[in-house]
Amino acid sequence: MNFKYTAAYIAFIVLVNYGFSVVPLVEMWNGEKWPPMSLAVGLVFVLRDFAQREIGHKIWFAMAAAGVLSYLMADPFGALASVIAFAISEAADWAIYSYTQKPFAQRILLSSLVSTPLDSAVFLGVIGHLSWAGVIAMTLSKMIAALVVWKLVNARNI
Repeated sequence: MNFKYTAAYIAFIVLVNYGFSVVPLVEMWNGEKWPPMSLAVGLVFVLRDFAQREIGHKIWFAMAAAGVLSYLMADPFGALASVIAFAISEAADWAIYSYTQKPFAQRILLSSLVSTPLDSAVFLGVIGHLSWAGVIAMTLSKMIAALVVWKLVNARNI
C-alpha cells in the first residue's frame, strides 16, 4: 500500500508547527498579529483528506504521530496550542469527510469551510491572541490553499 499522502500529511504538520515557532507574526492594519504560516495550514486540512483516502480511520494515528513530533521538534507552547486546535478542527474535518456522501472534491471544500475557522479560533484563543480580525485573517489564508486544491481536484472530477 502507498502512504505518500499520509507521510506528506505528517511531515507538513511538523513543518507548519516548526514554522509557527520561527516565522515572525505580521502586524495587521488594526494592530492585531497574523501568522504568515497560516497560509500553509489550509494545505494540511486537504492533505488529511487525501491521507484518509489512503488509510481510512487510521488517520487518527497519523494525527497523533504528527502531534507528538511537533511537540518534540517545535516550540512546545506553540505546538501544544496547535495540537489542541488541530484535534478539534480535524475531528470536525474527519466527521464531515467520513459521513457526507458528497464527491471527494466537495468534501474537501466543505470540510475546510468548517475546520479552518475552528482551528483559527482555538489556536488564537490558546495562545492568547483571540480576535475576530485574527480569526478571519487566518481562516481566509487557510482557505486559499483549500480552494486551490479543490479547484484542481474538481477539474479532475475525483
